[in-house]
Amino acid sequence: MDMVKNTQLAQKVGELLMQQGKTMACAESCTGGGVAFCATENAGSSAWFERGFVTYSNESKNESLGVSLDTLQRFGAVSEPVVKEMAKGTLVHSNADITVSISGIAGPGGGSDEKPVGTVCFGFADKHDWHYETTVYFTGDRSEIRKSAIKYAFLTLKNRLLDLN
Repeated sequence: MDMVKNTQLAQKVGELLMQQGKTMACAESCTGGGVAFCATENAGSSAWFERGFVTYSNESKNESLGVSLDTLQRFGAVSEPVVKEMAKGTLVHSNADITVSISGIAGPGGGSDEKPVGTVCFGFADKHDWHYETTVYFTGDRSEIRKSAIKYAFLTLKNRLLDLN
């Protein structure tokens, strides 16, 4: 899977957002701006992509998105409680209607028995008080894990937007 397919998937999400008069924003850690990149590879994405945060460090998650330092210390950056706060913080610190947040271990190092390389947590939130958090375990090298995470983010956004239609 390459970034071209992720960019095409982002375009489908963009079309749904435009049909519904909505915008999205993202907060990314392990994907390092890949969601924002795929979104903005599409001409006209300014109509539906509001902004992206790359919050790689714990400090940036706290300062830019309001993620609690206590949550970060108790659960670690790669956790559902953290991505939940990231997604909700992105709603607060943007004008978007729906958000996605991603934090994971893309490797090749940094994994543990509890959180092996390929562990990626996702948070989603929208202005209708909907939120969804999940953890997915991807395989492959660093690049493959990151691309898989980006694909998963856009697929989940697409499904949520289809549910709202």
